Amino acid sequence: MAAQVGAATEYDVVVYGGTSAGVIAAVQAARMGKSVVLVGPDQHPGGLSSGGLGWTDTGNKAVIGGLAREFYHRVWQHYEKPEAWKWQARADYGNRGQGTPAIDGAQRTMWIFEPHVAEQVFDGLLREHGIALHRDEWLDRAQGVRKDGARIRAITMLSGASYRGRMFIDATYEGDLMAAAGVEYTVGREGQDVYGEEWNGVQTGVLHHRHHFGVLDRKIDPYLVPGDPASGVLPRVSVEPPGNHGEGDHRVQAYCYRLCLTDHPENRVPFPRPAEYDPADYELLRRIFAAGWRETFHKFDPIPNRKTDTNNHGPMSSDNIGANYDYPEASYARRREILAEHRTYQQGWLYFVANDLSVPAEVRERMQEWGLARDEFTDNGNWPHQIYVREARRLVGRFVMTENELLMRRPTPESVGMGSYTIDSHNVQRYITPEGGVQNEGDIGVPTAGPYQIAFGALLPRAGQADNLLVPVCVSASHIAFGSIRMEPVFMILGQSAATAACLALEADQTVQQLPYARLRERLLQDGQVLESPAPPRSTARTGLDPAQLPGIVVDDDRAVLTGAWQKSTSIGGWVGSGYRHDGNRHAVEATAAFVTRLPAPGRYEVRLAYTAHDNRSRNVRVVVDNGSERAVRRVDQQRAPAIGELWASLGAFDFPSGEPVSVTVSNRGADGHVVIDAVQWLPSP
Repeated sequence: MAAQVGAATEYDVVVYGGTSAGVIAAVQAARMGKSVVLVGPDQHPGGLSSGGLGWTDTGNKAVIGGLAREFYHRVWQHYEKPEAWKWQARADYGNRGQGTPAIDGAQRTMWIFEPHVAEQVFDGLLREHGIALHRDEWLDRAQGVRKDGARIRAITMLSGASYRGRMFIDATYEGDLMAAAGVEYTVGREGQDVYGEEWNGVQTGVLHHRHHFGVLDRKIDPYLVPGDPASGVLPRVSVEPPGNHGEGDHRVQAYCYRLCLTDHPENRVPFPRPAEYDPADYELLRRIFAAGWRETFHKFDPIPNRKTDTNNHGPMSSDNIGANYDYPEASYARRREILAEHRTYQQGWLYFVANDLSVPAEVRERMQEWGLARDEFTDNGNWPHQIYVREARRLVGRFVMTENELLMRRPTPESVGMGSYTIDSHNVQRYITPEGGVQNEGDIGVPTAGPYQIAFGALLPRAGQADNLLVPVCVSASHIAFGSIRMEPVFMILGQSAATAACLALEADQTVQQLPYARLRERLLQDGQVLESPAPPRSTARTGLDPAQLPGIVVDDDRAVLTGAWQKSTSIGGWVGSGYRHDGNRHAVEATAAFVTRLPAPGRYEVRLAYTAHDNRSRNVRVVVDNGSERAVRRVDQQRAPAIGELWASLGAFDFPSGEPVSVTVSNRGADGHVVIDAVQWLPSP
């Protein structure tokens, strides 16, 4: 039936790939009055957004507009219904999100959600616009793209179904359509010299987050018999040299399944023992526990109804490091093998932690309280249907986004949307150091200099390669720039912009490369897209609390006495003043920030430190409180959200004189991640 329909029908827009970007692109085309079909290998619409990633990587939510924002509004509408809270009272949920409250009532959006809720929203959007998702349709990558010169005329699936179109959008995570169409692309990391970048290429010696072995108190031996290289190497440790710092390579950052777990007894399914489970595969994890590591549950991020979006955390976690290098260009059969191996590894990891007697009892017993959510992914053994393809092919298009645009070193032409999340790459390899220890490499976390623009040219193949194709997911970007762009809200934004460009080019009978940007910009703004950073309101909590309006004495980072290199940032919301500063995770030269004031009256004051939390922060930030006669040293874990209003962390109460200078000094001495400074507050204390 599908093959007959495809043979008889020419669509204005053919969208290949049922990801979040694909759904949004199809909806935008329909809203612009065009005939559209959404086809792809997906069984469920929404890709990773409905596949377990409910802990949205928002960055600065102010730059998320258009249909993407509408998606999060519809999620909010769902959770406004009392019946949505089946396993948990809404009052018990809390409201913690990533860079923004989970439920933003003022903006009528919700950024944290259960997988099945996201799928319902995507299904609803498709149904309202009369768009059918042709599921389980796999592009014939060898000979399924028919072109007439530089224009794609039709794409054919392995089933025989054929879809003729005037415009095409590749919305897959893998970039299969653009590759089959003969468009230039790349895989892996560029060397630093290719685009003049600092954070691209091999990153040996760079340890930004806590996903490496440097967080442990001792070296982890990589050999089956410790100290004996002849005995062989532990599973999941590479014997290949990692390469030289800054060199390019073929490797891509690790994949994992974003798991929806629950500790509700009535909805919990015990972790299954995979058929190919071998506890010896986790000997490395056993040694990590023996070295004292106890952070297993740090990324069990809460979503509604006593569930989690569980992500990778630590030296050996859910990321299957090094097992995905051939995935981007692999055959469908080989990809299925890779996915099966990832599932076996991750299920085995969970089963090992919950059951192996070598796991510390307090960790093992707590893990036994968790399980898969019975009411999620019900047709797939409660396991996500979409793996997190953090990176596969990337277009080499008319414009290539690099860290230089994201960090505002160069302007970005012809904005079609904005990103703002930290430049973030997961680990790429696990290798043996020259000192004979295990180490992970490739994990990067570099805050941007605020929201950044994404160029129209990053969605476009170069003229003459495919003149009616747009690519909103595998965009034209360097490896390290893609590490920030690759967030689900951004994919939705770019999906809408790609569809808008396709429709406008059709109306003007132009190639997508010929479309005047002014015409595109006009329509994008009309449809609610955000193309540049909005001018900040004079006083809102989102753009910063006014220090003069806060109780007590508040010294903002703009008034601090600074030494060393501090960078201004507004990447993660919720700050005092005009933003906050961070040290760039560079500790070779000590950076300090002294917050100095004179108190109006002598007495006892509680001292509070303001900062924005993130998992790339240091867990042991050194803070010195000086009352003029004594100095108290405190250590602050900036990965944890501040306990007071998610803004302030108490440093304690101290006796202070009046009239004399007193100070609080923050430094990056001994830090193990980014150090953030925002403000210090002195409050009279009983």
